Amino acid sequence: MSTAPPQVSSKLFGLFCLASYLLSLSYGATFLLSLLIGSRGGNEHDAGSVISAAMLSTFAAVIVSGHLSDLLGAARSIALFGLLLVAASLGFALTPGFGNLLLFFGLLLGLGWGVFYTLGPIIVASLVTPSQRAKYFALLSGSMMTGIGSGPLLGRAASALGYPVTAAFYLAALASLVGVVLFWRLDSHLKKAHTNPTAVSRISWGAAQQVLSSKALFPIIMVGLGGCVFGGLSSFQTSYAASRALDYSLFFFGFMGAAISSRMLIASFVVRRDPFRASCLLSGLMMGSILMFGFVVDSSFTYLLAAVMLGVGYGLTYSVINGLAANEAPTGTTAQALLLFSLSYFIGVFGFPLLAGKIIVEHGMATLLFAVLLIAALNWLITVGRLLWRRTTRAKALQQA
Repeated sequence: MSTAPPQVSSKLFGLFCLASYLLSLSYGATFLLSLLIGSRGGNEHDAGSVISAAMLSTFAAVIVSGHLSDLLGAARSIALFGLLLVAASLGFALTPGFGNLLLFFGLLLGLGWGVFYTLGPIIVASLVTPSQRAKYFALLSGSMMTGIGSGPLLGRAASALGYPVTAAFYLAALASLVGVVLFWRLDSHLKKAHTNPTAVSRISWGAAQQVLSSKALFPIIMVGLGGCVFGGLSSFQTSYAASRALDYSLFFFGFMGAAISSRMLIASFVVRRDPFRASCLLSGLMMGSILMFGFVVDSSFTYLLAAVMLGVGYGLTYSVINGLAANEAPTGTTAQALLLFSLSYFIGVFGFPLLAGKIIVEHGMATLLFAVLLIAALNWLITVGRLLWRRTTRAKALQQA
């Protein structure tokens, strides 16, 4: 019997990544909410409230996404809830002023993005063998990061051409609609390519307890902390750039370019290395970038450099710990581990902006950067602790032998 790993069709996976890119534009456009709401008389705290409204709906999205996947199929579940991303983008553009209606569209964003972001990696895990997961997770996350980073750049391009910032939300809605159609049409092809089509995706208390009592707990915590860093910096980058008379598009261009190129070009090399050492080094690089934002950035060049460092550190760390969460989960709970991984990420990326906006309004941008630095330091200390624990365990094992 052949032991060669199954090969995923490059055309099929390419279309899957294209659809993921298109849906991701809708979330990327939300990084312009601070600018949009500011133009309507609001402030960073108001923008943080809209973004954090999505955190509430993502809890529901993560819980039901596994059930939807088992019932309808993962790709068609993404397509149906992707329509909510279209509605959210249109709602942000069309709603005048600031009020509860924007919070409602924030909830729609959380539902749509939560189902997509959760089921995307589960589809990948079902298509490839465990040894291939980190590589294909990197390709998927690179496609998603391209879409996320393109959202704010659409806003900058619209401004340069004399259009209002709402144009970016209209374009994001159109792109997401195309992504919805692609996912709907890809469903049957993805099901045929599954290596484990009978796997159960839905979450349960028992499966959650199994995962959280295993080593998979550590990458799950880390992705939540990383989400705080990413959400805190990206959601209010327009405010940070304005405070230093810089162009916010430089951040998204540098961050996106570095995150994408590192995931596409060197992620396959990094994920073959020791994941504990790799995550420690990359988390340290992410912490260094935050120090640059706080104390070094004073020109376009240093601003771009700090963004590139963050893109490499955050982008590759995510790929490494995503693979750890899947591979360190107990047997038969890979899908559930990825659900919890996504939930932790959402708590950070959607929940922290509410606090971040309040910090900016009441204490200033410098205080926010200090708070983000503390979170990044805690993230790095987890990787150091895992390295030291492994060294101690190995030393005891050698002594006993």
